[in-house]
Amino acid sequence: MNEELIEVVTENGDVIKVVPRSEIHGDPSLLHKVIHVLVFNSNSELLLQKRSMSKNVAPGKWDTSVGGHVNAGENLEEAVMREMEEELGINKDVPVYLYSYIHSNPFETELVYTYKCIYDGEINFQQDEIDEVRYWSIDEIKKSIGRGTLSDNFEHEFRVYVNHCSK
Repeated sequence: MNEELIEVVTENGDVIKVVPRSEIHGDPSLLHKVIHVLVFNSNSELLLQKRSMSKNVAPGKWDTSVGGHVNAGENLEEAVMREMEEELGINKDVPVYLYSYIHSNPFETELVYTYKCIYDGEINFQQDEIDEVRYWSIDEIKKSIGRGTLSDNFEHEFRVYVNHCSK
């Protein structure tokens, strides 16, 4: 299988160069685009995925509903629909764009584009990368922050989401 090619970008999302995914991970100086989709049900509960123990980043932690890299040459909407289909088997609902922000840690630096959708249908998650999925109430998420249950990336995402919604 060929390695994914990822665009290194400026803070505005302008492409600087294209590199293999293996160069992106482990080098936080290489800013790259990712998408997140917050999948809510009609009861305003947020779907989280429990990352596989085999993952390099945040194994066994609860994380954003959908998240993934934007491949070289791919637009954001294509990446959103591809990742929703790959990770959760959702291919009907088109999410709405909410905001973007930069998330950095010692492993990588991401320009995150966050979307939201409401979905009450069946979830067919990617079992080689996800151990479990379930809907969480907002209060349950708030009580879990800082307790080691949620990924650092998701805790950052959730803070940005709460701040965005309070405006």
